[in-house]
Amino acid sequence: MNEIRYVQMSDRKFWYCLDQHLSETEFVNKVRDKQGYVLLEEDKPVGLLRYNLFWDNTPFCTMLCIAPGFRGRHYGRKLMEYWENDIKSQGYGMALTSTRADEDAQHFYRKLGYKDCGGFVIDIQGYKQPMELLLIKAML
Repeated sequence: MNEIRYVQMSDRKFWYCLDQHLSETEFVNKVRDKQGYVLLEEDKPVGLLRYNLFWDNTPFCTMLCIAPGFRGRHYGRKLMEYWENDIKSQGYGMALTSTRADEDAQHFYRKLGYKDCGGFVIDIQGYKQPMELLLIKAML
């Protein structure tokens, strides 16, 4: 049995097993603002999704991760669909996400109906990475 719920403070240890990019302060904000989700399989956390508001008005999925050993079970799709339904119920009309151009996630997002809408290159020393692709989807 699967369950998806908002992230809670008690998820901290699990969260940081998959997400080393989020500061402690922002983790607390995700819990407070209900901008993160945990997917559970038989009461065991196995996946997460977090987002913020781009331009302070557009939901932007900033992290989707499934624990190794649990991938390939459509949990990423379930988390995305759950998030999309949640933001639609809050009145948002579109959603954004991004992925590096050298990652396969772009194909996953396109299968979910996201389309390319731009990108950017980070070439600053210490932060360099391949092009970041932006993807967008209408929440109809």
